[in-house]
Amino acid sequence: MTEQHEFDMEEMEPEIIYIQDEETDEEIAFEVIMRFEVDSNGKTYVMLLPYDDEDADEVVAFREEEDEDGVLQLSPIEDPEEWAIVEQTFNTLIATEDDSK
Repeated sequence: MTEQHEFDMEEMEPEIIYIQDEETDEEIAFEVIMRFEVDSNGKTYVMLLPYDDEDADEVVAFREEEDEDGVLQLSPIEDPEEWAIVEQTFNTLIATEDDSK
């Protein structure tokens, strides 16, 4: 079973994460739209959309991990098998959320 953390965005301020663009060295703001844990690997993933971009429709995904100091880090998902699991879980959660409305 997948654990999903979601929030009623009408009642809460959006959670914003800033990620430094390696090419331009600028910080880009992203809004957290969903966090979930995948039971098969025990890892937590965060799904993001560019913040303040009305035309943004591409979701960005990262794996959340703690470093040796306990600081939360975002890691890219580079393994195709891991990406397939994340994509399938996200799509299932979105479909379930849409069905419940």
